[in-house]
Amino acid sequence: MRASYLFTSESVSEGHPDKVADQISDAVVDLFLTTDPEARVACETMVTTQRIILSGEVRSADRRIIDADGNLTDEGKRRIEDAARATVKRIGYEQDGFHWRTATFENNLHAQSSEIAMGVDAAGNKDEGAGDQGIMFGYATDETPDLLPATLYYSHRILERLAADRHSGAAPFLEPDAKSQVTLHYENEKPVRATALVVSTQHKQGFAEKGEHADPAKYQELRDYVVGVLKDELPQGFVTDDTVLYVNPTGAFEIGGPDGDCGLTGRKIIVDTYGGAAPHGGGAFSGKDPTKVDRSAAYVARYLAKNVVAAGLARRCTIQLSYAIGVAEPLSLYVDTHGTGTVEEAKIETVLADILGAKLTPRTIRTHLGLNKPIYAATAAYGHFGRQADGDHFTWERTDLVDALKAKLAA
Repeated sequence: MRASYLFTSESVSEGHPDKVADQISDAVVDLFLTTDPEARVACETMVTTQRIILSGEVRSADRRIIDADGNLTDEGKRRIEDAARATVKRIGYEQDGFHWRTATFENNLHAQSSEIAMGVDAAGNKDEGAGDQGIMFGYATDETPDLLPATLYYSHRILERLAADRHSGAAPFLEPDAKSQVTLHYENEKPVRATALVVSTQHKQGFAEKGEHADPAKYQELRDYVVGVLKDELPQGFVTDDTVLYVNPTGAFEIGGPDGDCGLTGRKIIVDTYGGAAPHGGGAFSGKDPTKVDRSAAYVARYLAKNVVAAGLARRCTIQLSYAIGVAEPLSLYVDTHGTGTVEEAKIETVLADILGAKLTPRTIRTHLGLNKPIYAATAAYGHFGRQADGDHFTWERTDLVDALKAKLAA
């Protein structure tokens, strides 16, 4: 690693069209898991101008939602539509181009394939298998208190602040759609200052710098507010006179959200994970129940990597897992501490292989982290990682393996 370099990550707000889609998909996952912890959900959402479209596969033992033939009941259809509209309402979309109440809703969810079910379900002596093949990565770094890359951590925090102020009324000129981007200068692998910060936020009419509705005074109010947020949310001294600041660099951002750009589930996987600072296996998280290792194995990989760093075994740690559909145990476990480790990586791999009491099977992961619960809507904006563990939510952010790791490696 070079002693001095620049690194950049971006984030998007809860009102970004792709994130709207993610949140609707995860609201459907939560709906199914609320009444059946063993429900199967693979829900994809598309949102565009005044339209919400759902597709995918579902299964549930709750006959109020799914009948004996595997079809959605009328009540199930109503609940799903209500969950989707409630999500859009919570985000704050009440615009002519996208309104929670009046948008057209189309539901194409259908029964899960019997062949997939046969491979995944436990039966006889066969343990529950992974819901798909694939590779999953987890990562942690000591750059921030939550052990997330600093560039992504602050990108998220900026947009969370904008959303909080929008919802509270402290920034009434803001609308839901927004993006941020943070470029930090690193010295000896530690972030020391911001060289460039970008915020593009949807706004009410009149707060544009350019265009038909431009009002220089109102734009300056918007800019001053955003610059104040940047200074508040980044560490003291990171924003200097030399930091390049871009606030709505196109000049106007009145048309946004699904009305401005089509949104799809699963298109913001780097925002969801590590901001480009670590590999990504390629599988999205939102809309998937926890038998899908795209989600659950990525969560446990983060959990293990975070505990390795929290235990002081490394300053940075990447973990890779791989699975085959229908097979319970992972095909591989790989640990890379990027030259920062205090213990041999092979020893860490040996301990991690069984520290949860089994070989990181899908059922072991779900049981240990409590994933068969309606906890997913909260994950679908501002990152799945680097959040505070709170009861049943974000359990993969706990650092409760630190003592066990130290003990096993010292034995």
